[in-house]
Amino acid sequence: MTTAEIFEKAVEAKSQVKSLTEAEKNKAIEVMAKALVDNTAVILAENKLDIEAARGTISDVMLDRLALSEERIKAMAQGMLDVKNLPDPNGKILNHIERPNGLIIEKTAVPMGVIGIIYESRPNVTSDAAVLCFKSSNVCILRGGKEAYRTSKAIVNALRQGLENSGVTPYAINLIDDTTRQSATEMMTAKGYIDLLIPRGGKGLIKACVENATVPCVETGTGICHIYVEKTADLTKAVEIVNNAKTSRPSVCNACEVCVVDEEIAAEFLPMLYRRLTEGRENPVKFIVDEKAAKIIDGEKATEDSFDTEYLDYILAVKVVADTKEATEHILKHSTHHSEAIVTEDMAKAEYFINNTDSAAVYVNASTRFTDGGEFGLGCEMGISTQKMHARGPMGLEEMMTYHYVIKGNGQVR
Repeated sequence: MTTAEIFEKAVEAKSQVKSLTEAEKNKAIEVMAKALVDNTAVILAENKLDIEAARGTISDVMLDRLALSEERIKAMAQGMLDVKNLPDPNGKILNHIERPNGLIIEKTAVPMGVIGIIYESRPNVTSDAAVLCFKSSNVCILRGGKEAYRTSKAIVNALRQGLENSGVTPYAINLIDDTTRQSATEMMTAKGYIDLLIPRGGKGLIKACVENATVPCVETGTGICHIYVEKTADLTKAVEIVNNAKTSRPSVCNACEVCVVDEEIAAEFLPMLYRRLTEGRENPVKFIVDEKAAKIIDGEKATEDSFDTEYLDYILAVKVVADTKEATEHILKHSTHHSEAIVTEDMAKAEYFINNTDSAAVYVNASTRFTDGGEFGLGCEMGISTQKMHARGPMGLEEMMTYHYVIKGNGQVR
């Protein structure tokens, strides 16, 4: 089916999906989650073909993002069930106003309609996006990366099987077969068909969508995330927070890319961190250091671009600063407004950091890796919005909605 034909089918499906009751949607999600698990063998076989084709063309870290296992598929299905258990946002009264003239005005949540998602080689995004759209009474058009096409197709086939078994149109969930740039351009310019476009991927994809889309577009998650270790920090705690944020899964957007360190504790802290991230590890972290850090630990000398790079790998840039003011100034200059953290025992410094950074998520004494829909209790997420209009931070069900005003009267005229 051509991309244009998929657009037409998606628009036709809007009214049926919008009219489904919460119970009907929940039942369909249960059936879809079961179909996903039941098709594990097929999905893994297709995923193996994707991995074999991608090997040597993308990094090992990115291959890990592409790879599925029985456990990951079960986790994807559980994520769908977690969304099923959340309250239905469709029709929720957001505000109720009674005017002196007797008019009753209700601000009411309604679905966007058709949501397009352009994403790269992360197969779990397929099921996350599909269930978030469906539960919020939206139709979705998915356009995955070529590296994961076979896997995404197998996942969508399983989900559509679940829809049909539930008596719901399979065109509630759609996958674009064309993985060339042409289909991405068609989605960016699909006025009258796509009501909201969400890009989820690297800097290039997001930039292309934001600059070229003629449909409403949410700017999501390039993550140059910082952790600032302030001079009063518990250094043992700080080492473990940075270790988790950098190494638990370095290929994701909430991983730490830059560690900012107060100069008063740099001589003690940086050797501790260096040992933790390099010694006895299968994947030792490569350090990129500024002039002050270079006098304390080994590392590659930082260049002009070092603090503006999303490495998505076992690489950590280090900046030594005089105080919290310089730390926040550095972060503001280089941040992508995703997630920042401070490790401190001084709550006044924590408040200063919170008030003087400008990101979607700001942490005190915790890893940036928690910026995630599941960790925030949203079931799963459509992406991390780094903009300020409509949605910010992890995008769950509520961010899939818009609203209209319902005004009830009894013959009032103006």
